[in-house]
Amino acid sequence: MAAVPAGRVVLSDRRTRRRWPVDVAAFALAAFPVTQALYAEVAGRRPSTARGDRLPVEGVSWWDAVAFCNALSRREGLTPAYRLRTGDGTAEWDASADGYRLPTEAEWEHACRAGTEGPRYGGLDEIAWYRGNSDGRIRPVGGKRPNAWGLYDMLGNAWDWCWDLYDPEVYGTYRVLRGGGWSDEHWSCRASVRRRSHPTFRIDDVGFRVARSVRADRTDRV
Repeated sequence: MAAVPAGRVVLSDRRTRRRWPVDVAAFALAAFPVTQALYAEVAGRRPSTARGDRLPVEGVSWWDAVAFCNALSRREGLTPAYRLRTGDGTAEWDASADGYRLPTEAEWEHACRAGTEGPRYGGLDEIAWYRGNSDGRIRPVGGKRPNAWGLYDMLGNAWDWCWDLYDPEVYGTYRVLRGGGWSDEHWSCRASVRRRSHPTFRIDDVGFRVARSVRADRTDRV
């Protein structure tokens, strides 16, 4: 886990042409996406299309990701962050819990930027696997240069699920994806790019990484 300092990030959406600032508290974020080896160890299965212990786990839904967070928390003696009700499709986040969770969209972008203001935290070929250099396949984590806060693969290789609903009034339960993937063009691999998908969606370029709160004192419910 890498320490991410508190700060402010301005999120934006090209579809609605909206911009909105968000204050982000200090938190911890995994330096790497969850690998297939760790996912198999905790969840007991290997859902990915490609196979390799050091490859990011993919073919996982948002529900798979939050269930993994709870399972990893229990394994390490931490309080699970989520109360999940798959029957009615609702999830409650206990922000006072010390367990693992998905980053919020604002946390993700703040961590990705690592104090930079441009579209990327470095030259694309130096920091990311994408359509132009991946040779049509997902790559082991940590193969490219990290950002200034020690986070690898924030752009490219596999999209990251985030906690947030994308736009509930228009898209209902669709959740936010960030970061771009190994099969994406360069314009998708930018710190500000937002993508959405149904929380049951699974595909070979979508994975996740885990976060932990440093201090939290509220409960959010969606």
